Amino acid sequence: MRLLFIHSDHLEFETTTEAGDDLAETEEVPMEGRMDDCVTAFVSVESEDEADLDAVVENAADELRDVTGQLNTRKIVLYPYAHLSESLANPDSAKTVMRNLEAALEGEYEVLRAPFGWYKAFEVACKGHPLSELSRHVTPERGEEAADAERAPSEWKLAFPDGETRDALDAKDADPVSDDMRAFVEDEVEGKTASKGEQPPHVELMREKELVGDDELSDVGNLRWYPRGKLIRDSLMAYVNDLVVEYGGMPVETPIMYDLGVRAVREHSEKFGERQYRFESGDREMMLRFAACFGQFSIMRDMHISQSDLPLRIYEMSTYSFRREQRGEVVGLKRQRAFTMPDMHTATRDMEQAKDELEAQAKLSLRTSEDLGLNYEPAIRMTQKFYDDNEEWVENLVDDLGKPALVEILPERHHYWSAKIDFAAIDQLGRPIENPTVQIDVESAERFDIEYSTGQESRHPPLLHYSPSGGIERVLAALLETAAKQETPRLPTWLSPTQVRFVPVGEEHTDYCDALADDLESAGIRADVDDRSESVGKRIARAETDWVPYYAVVGDREIESDEGLLGVNVRSEEAEREMTVEELRETILDEIGDLPKKKRYLPQHVSKHPHFTGR
Repeated sequence: MRLLFIHSDHLEFETTTEAGDDLAETEEVPMEGRMDDCVTAFVSVESEDEADLDAVVENAADELRDVTGQLNTRKIVLYPYAHLSESLANPDSAKTVMRNLEAALEGEYEVLRAPFGWYKAFEVACKGHPLSELSRHVTPERGEEAADAERAPSEWKLAFPDGETRDALDAKDADPVSDDMRAFVEDEVEGKTASKGEQPPHVELMREKELVGDDELSDVGNLRWYPRGKLIRDSLMAYVNDLVVEYGGMPVETPIMYDLGVRAVREHSEKFGERQYRFESGDREMMLRFAACFGQFSIMRDMHISQSDLPLRIYEMSTYSFRREQRGEVVGLKRQRAFTMPDMHTATRDMEQAKDELEAQAKLSLRTSEDLGLNYEPAIRMTQKFYDDNEEWVENLVDDLGKPALVEILPERHHYWSAKIDFAAIDQLGRPIENPTVQIDVESAERFDIEYSTGQESRHPPLLHYSPSGGIERVLAALLETAAKQETPRLPTWLSPTQVRFVPVGEEHTDYCDALADDLESAGIRADVDDRSESVGKRIARAETDWVPYYAVVGDREIESDEGLLGVNVRSEEAEREMTVEELRETILDEIGDLPKKKRYLPQHVSKHPHFTGR
């Protein structure tokens, strides 16, 4: 189905002539009509929609809910319009879709449907703002939710490092189970949505701290990054890149677009359950890439891989990944339509090597939780057959992880993976933010013709999908949610946009502060100077608001001190410590260690910092 949406001051139509014998609707639909302040949806029902008319109606209704939500209107005109496609459904199918789409929206919206099978005179007045003209391509594919509803339920357990495994609901209140894991079980197993309807704190924090914002000129779920937020994002990307290369991943880069005429791309999109972004390019339909899987599979397919090369790890920082989230699914940094996904694929010799890699990569994920200051709760998911064949291995894996793990056992395999581990941070409202993941893929090598040679024969390797951090945006969401739980909110020092701030008492102290800041900058520490003509108290308050981990007020006493001592406020300790600038430098460098050291993205003087959100 093709949809063209016009945010209209009004749409008015009048039927004139029947378009053909037995095509025209004449009953239960108006022959003329008008609607003001509405969304006009011009609709072409296509031949591919006939594969599942009910599904295409459901998906089209979701798109209309999405668009009307963006435009804040509850009035819709459904206008059949054959000119959007060259591959039309038969008239009876098209009429059925139009009628059922109207029925699906009634009760939620005021709906005016123009009749099918007529030439019509019409007048439409477009409002002319940036979102007043939108288009969509809707397909009849059903979402995973519908398929999941028909599947047998999973069995859920809690596994403990001492080897004990118990029913998840019976064990969730046991002493070793943390509050975060208890919330995870309630969400995953019981289907309880904590604080339903409430906005997670990170959404307000990302705006208040001038990190990330929504761009009203773009579709919902596409974000704009301000200097502070971009510095954090870039630092996280550099961190993951270094981590993966150290582990043995080989960075590559693959195209953002693929030709949908290639059968494998279409199959890949269908198999991985993505809702597609498509657009026309000349006479070909193209697809924006959703993740790095296909590009990396393409590289592996074209390689000559021998058994001695395994495990072979190909890695990409996919800065242009997309998911077609529906209205109501987009939430701040937790779910977006465009996101940044570190993605590594590992080809392994056999299932034993695949299990070894899964365990090693899971442990690497827990290392990221330490570096980021996040608590991750693990969920191990596998088929019943995999569990039966590897129950002892699962027990040892949980023991190595060193904390209770939620275990999901699926009666049969419905996905490309047979086993996976997800790690979730729990937000302040008690809801999971799933971040790192590692999965054993048992079918993609064959589907994408990936082989390795033993010297005597060619074999398809088990593949692992791995993201050591999860989506970068979700990592920042988890960092902000963790900060929101703290009595004194803060980010890890290595990620703080300003790591040290100097507050000169008077203008005559600014040059000295600049020299101190320059000294720290030369060592790779981000330092700035609040030179604004505000009271010292207000500038201290600004340092607190900006979550600066170290700040010092500098006046005559500090400049004249023989020892060069500064009274440094240490945010993590909620206390002031006396130290020289050399001691301050060494303290911060010890704290950061080998983690990335990006330079400042804002001027050294706070007076030169623009306000990006009008706060």
